[in-house]
Amino acid sequence: MRRIFGRPATVRSRIVALALAPALALLALWSFVMVSVTGELRALIRLESVYEEFGTPVDTAVGQIQIERRLAAAFLGGTERAAGPALMEQQRRTDRALTAMRDAIRDGDRDRLSERQRQSLDAMAARSVDLERLRQRVLSRELTWDRAVEEYSALVEPGFDVQSSLTALQAGQLAREAQVVIELVRVREFVSREDALVAGARAAGGLTDRQYDTLTATIEDRRVFERTYVPDLPADSRSLFEEFQRGELYAALTRGENALLRAGPDRAGEAVAAASWRTTTDRAVKRYMELCTESARNSAERGRQFAHRELAKAAVVGALGLAVMGLSLWWAVRGARRISRRLERLRDAADLLTTRQLPDVMARLSAGEEVDAAAEAPPLDDSEERPDEIGQVGRSFNAARLAAVEAAVHQATLRRGLFAALLTIARRNQTLVHRQLKLVDTLERRTDDPDVLEQLFRIDHLTTRMRRHAENLIILSGAAPGRRWRRPVPVADVVASAVGEIEHYTRVEVPPMDRVGIAADAVADVIHLLAELLENATAFSPPHTRVTLRTGPEGDGFVLRIDDRGLGLGRGRAHEAHRILESPDDFDPARHDRLGLYVVGKLAARHAIRVSLEESPYGGTTAVVRLPAGLLAELEPAGTEETGRTPDVPAQP
Repeated sequence: MRRIFGRPATVRSRIVALALAPALALLALWSFVMVSVTGELRALIRLESVYEEFGTPVDTAVGQIQIERRLAAAFLGGTERAAGPALMEQQRRTDRALTAMRDAIRDGDRDRLSERQRQSLDAMAARSVDLERLRQRVLSRELTWDRAVEEYSALVEPGFDVQSSLTALQAGQLAREAQVVIELVRVREFVSREDALVAGARAAGGLTDRQYDTLTATIEDRRVFERTYVPDLPADSRSLFEEFQRGELYAALTRGENALLRAGPDRAGEAVAAASWRTTTDRAVKRYMELCTESARNSAERGRQFAHRELAKAAVVGALGLAVMGLSLWWAVRGARRISRRLERLRDAADLLTTRQLPDVMARLSAGEEVDAAAEAPPLDDSEERPDEIGQVGRSFNAARLAAVEAAVHQATLRRGLFAALLTIARRNQTLVHRQLKLVDTLERRTDDPDVLEQLFRIDHLTTRMRRHAENLIILSGAAPGRRWRRPVPVADVVASAVGEIEHYTRVEVPPMDRVGIAADAVADVIHLLAELLENATAFSPPHTRVTLRTGPEGDGFVLRIDDRGLGLGRGRAHEAHRILESPDDFDPARHDRLGLYVVGKLAARHAIRVSLEESPYGGTTAVVRLPAGLLAELEPAGTEETGRTPDVPAQP
């Protein structure tokens, strides 16, 4: 219960922390929303600078590629040598524009860009690398002029994706307006593509049906795009395009296109005058670029105005939200303090129960007394005062405490029944093991084959260890093993029997011992006690080391010291081991790794033997066994005492 409620100061701090948690979570959510909303608005404000840094170099590079496309078509369509130098000069201008574009993409402030924008810019830079291979094919005349126009157009296409992504942060009507401007940028591409196709037709002297279809489709696309998207522009940008459409330049462009549409494929190269058409298309491409740039600036300005308005609204809403957050925090702290005072009163009542009443109940249950759960679990004083949640907690705690006491009583009953069942099983196993030992002894006497005798000896050794493990269950159940001796046994024989009951008996060094006898009724328990300690010594020391015994009288009694060469016990483990040796009645079945110590403690308590653990002179652990004078006995004359390998009185189930 202390761990649940803690000390008074801790109670208050924890309750306040619990109350503050939702408010702080709401504050974090408010901060996230404000950052998210204002983030897009800030992106709208810096849209023009982002486009200027990244979009303008891309536009410039696209324009140079368009010019190179026209010259490449003229070079491939005819045989004039003058087209070659003009194309080479344009390629150098295109390379300068592409270098500037790549530098801007690589060295610009990319942190201001979204992942989508970075991907579109990288795609444009990666696609521009294909230009060099296309040039080689053009100069070596490996492809037709119309195929070259198509491949140059494919290089230009990623530029529109860049322009679209750089304006994708806008929302609502602004997004629609930005997309219309991007689509109108394609009108400039259509005019440039018309120019390239006408240049190829003039150089080749005419067009094939497929080439002519491409030209007419490009003209129609230019007109459809303009008719479709110009009306969708806002008034200020739409008026720019309408004024251009009423001008002479647009009329000249339209007349040239109409002439191309009427000429047919054979006469397309002669339908328009070269000088006037070139001048018209160059001026038209430049004017379309200016119109799209001005429209984009208008869109960016509207985006900034929209962002400023929304930021002002967000500031007002944020201030109101912050005020609500402050009020929520104040209310949460006030309520938490009130709850903490009531919980402290509940804690004090529960603390009395847990520190005095329940430990006494558990101790009495462990001693085997009958306990009345209802009488030993009176209700808490605070549980019935108020019908709110804390009062419900108190009532629930009363029910849980009563159930805990009843469960403890039930568990104590089950534990006694479990020990009884284990005792029955252990007695039966002990009988079977004893019969097996007698059978092995009989077989040993009847055979002279050394190999068979060796195998029988190993079976005998395993059976002896099985008997000791069966006796462990009997001892832990509170009963005594069935082995008995009629007369005292020399301590040397007792030690030898103990050594014979462990697995690694060959590692134990047994010194000569004084002629001291162990009382007959204690022989079996002393053998078992020493076997458990020797088993631990061999198990917790390196396999190549030895375990030594030192024996001798001490005062009125006799002492045996078992030294191992292991790592030793730390202070915490040594303290736990001594606690088990001194209080073996508190056997915890969950501590299965300490069964040997519980067995040793119970056997030692039965005969007033003192067992302690000390630091070994070899760096490991020394188990000191002090046998009291009452456990020693006079031995019969030499040659008549029993060595006691097998008990005189076997165990009975």
